[in-house]
Amino acid sequence: MTISVWRYSHLALAVSFFLFIALASITGIILAFQPLADKMPAYRAHDFNQITLSQAIPSLKAAYPDITDLSIDANQFLIAKGNDADGNKLLAYVDPRTGKVLGHPGNPNEFFQWVTALHRSLFLHEAGRIFMGITAFILLLIAISGTVLVIQRQRGVRHFFKKIVKENFAQYYHVVLGRLSLIPILIIALTGTFLSLTKFAIFTQPKKSAHVDLNAIKDGPKKKLSEFAIFKETKLADVQSIEYPFSDDPEDYYTIKLKDRELAINQITGDILSDVPYPTTVILNNLSLDLHTGRASAIWAIVLAVASANILFFIYSGFMITLKRRSNRVKNKYKAEESKFILLVGSENGNTFRFAGAIHQQLIKNGQTAFLAQLNDYKVYPQAKHIIVFTATYGLGDAPTNAKNFEKLLDQYQQLHPVQTSVVAFGSHAYPDFCQFGFEVNNLLSRQHWAVPLLEIHTVNDKSPAEFGQWATTWAQMANMDIEIAPELLNAKPTGLQSLTVIEKTPVTHDEGAFLIRLKTPRRSKFTSGDLLAIYPANDHRERLYSIGKVGNDIQLSVKLHRDGLGSGYLHQLQPGQSFKARIAANPHFYFPQNAPAVVLISNGTGIAPFLGMLDQNTKKISTHLYCGFRGQASFDLYESAIKSNLSGGQLNALHVAFSREGKKQYIKDLLAHDAEIVAGVLAKKGAIMLCGSLSMQNDMIELLDHICQSKLGESISHYQSHGQILMDCY
Repeated sequence: MTISVWRYSHLALAVSFFLFIALASITGIILAFQPLADKMPAYRAHDFNQITLSQAIPSLKAAYPDITDLSIDANQFLIAKGNDADGNKLLAYVDPRTGKVLGHPGNPNEFFQWVTALHRSLFLHEAGRIFMGITAFILLLIAISGTVLVIQRQRGVRHFFKKIVKENFAQYYHVVLGRLSLIPILIIALTGTFLSLTKFAIFTQPKKSAHVDLNAIKDGPKKKLSEFAIFKETKLADVQSIEYPFSDDPEDYYTIKLKDRELAINQITGDILSDVPYPTTVILNNLSLDLHTGRASAIWAIVLAVASANILFFIYSGFMITLKRRSNRVKNKYKAEESKFILLVGSENGNTFRFAGAIHQQLIKNGQTAFLAQLNDYKVYPQAKHIIVFTATYGLGDAPTNAKNFEKLLDQYQQLHPVQTSVVAFGSHAYPDFCQFGFEVNNLLSRQHWAVPLLEIHTVNDKSPAEFGQWATTWAQMANMDIEIAPELLNAKPTGLQSLTVIEKTPVTHDEGAFLIRLKTPRRSKFTSGDLLAIYPANDHRERLYSIGKVGNDIQLSVKLHRDGLGSGYLHQLQPGQSFKARIAANPHFYFPQNAPAVVLISNGTGIAPFLGMLDQNTKKISTHLYCGFRGQASFDLYESAIKSNLSGGQLNALHVAFSREGKKQYIKDLLAHDAEIVAGVLAKKGAIMLCGSLSMQNDMIELLDHICQSKLGESISHYQSHGQILMDCY
């Protein structure tokens, strides 16, 4: 499969270094716990960050007259060196206010030392450190290329964190966890690379040595240590180490190493004798150590451990994605130049190849010459009688990677004689641009003089075997072929199922046969009004989708009971307390716009279901008008109580109901035509119009709304659709 430069680079780098990245990640997880272990002893003084040198140095000098050095480690433990009052050697953790010994430094943990050596150099000394430095840089490139791929998938940086429809486990969590772990992984890779470069002096800045003019040192007036201005201004937490003067001679001075500079302080007057800033590389090196090891923060150390674990998951999921794509490669029995049937596939993850491959196998079985390729491989086919395009849509309406060149190739290569064409478009109603690229391919073919359409474009939602089988049967009849698609070739077990429990269900009381059913979800389940509930009534591939209304924390569906209806019949026979398995599909293109100044909701029949949930969730009390259509009052009774509650609570501002078989016998379009000024006003002030219901209602509404937009606003309806102001979810 042809893949983009970014994807190829991402894959090539991951494959080349996955063993070393995996080893670095495993050891990184272990080493992330070292800062936690080091911080366990209670050697840090209370309120350490507030203690100044004017408080600590005099106290420690009084407690230990022969003290020579103080140092503060990454855990903010204060270590004193020198001799105690009895002349014994002193090396201890001490309290900076009292000098009390809190503990003694022990030998480094041998296990962590062993893991650190493996992490840094693979026990290969300098050569190993070079190789692990390269590994860190490769990880940085992988993270960058992965970020670009997510941006391409999401169609821009603005949509980087938008919801992703869960198609399969590996791909979904590869993207989701990649986005969440991006910053920590970039920091790990960047700091690891920088530390390696500084280790081998790639980045060098000469460190300036302190220059003290001994002839200018003053021996008075003498001040107490607690009165030194620099000691009062400097917090112990900002210090790395302090060297005490060797004698009382004015030429001996305090040397204080801060995080960004080194100071020489007159031990008598407190004057600053020298102030030498550290080179930028030294500061960045210390910062990189803090960020790469987590030594300065237990919380950051845990973040590093989680990020390292995620890297291991990315290795696994990345290979699963790659193996799945490669598994869909087809070995052609015949060459393209000799084949009568040309099957061209556009697929981002390889799923569409499964369907095209089934047709390819059947054609070969029937003794036909057939050739299967990707859309980017399109060329002149001298013997072709049929060209069939099987294509998915990537991201939000784009061409899959292996189909991006098809339009250019189609203009470049003209078939030599008439060829019958068919397009099968694969997509998901959970995406706002359902099968958009398939429609674009169909339109491109329709403009070719040599292309003779055998069938109108056929769409397949969520890889439905039933919908694909319908096309295969029709195509076989038109092409005078004997095609039989084995169900096991197409069936895919639904994933992401969760258990839902029926809380309550209304009886069917009128001839239209609608009922409400309320479902309790697992505690951690996330959904909102406008999402879709996919049920599998026969426990097979057959899927039925219902628009969700979120009421409280529960799912509420409005279902019309059809005679012999697979989905509606299944839901109707459920009783309170019963549970069943279903899948919640995100449907972000049909969410209630929280930032809109006003919203118009339009529905007919059971299409009102998501709007009932949206009104219940309208806590901001955005100005909302509801236009709904029913056959009669009996049909409306099912929803009237909830709607009136929204009216009284301020979540709904106006209700407009049309009855097609009672009273004035109106339709929704009659109400909207009467309120054309309201509709136009909502669009003019950047509000939104939402439609949910039957496709016939949608067609009527689009025609009416287009007329209102052009006559009142001077724009076509497509202008407001492209700006996300008209949202539709019809069936």
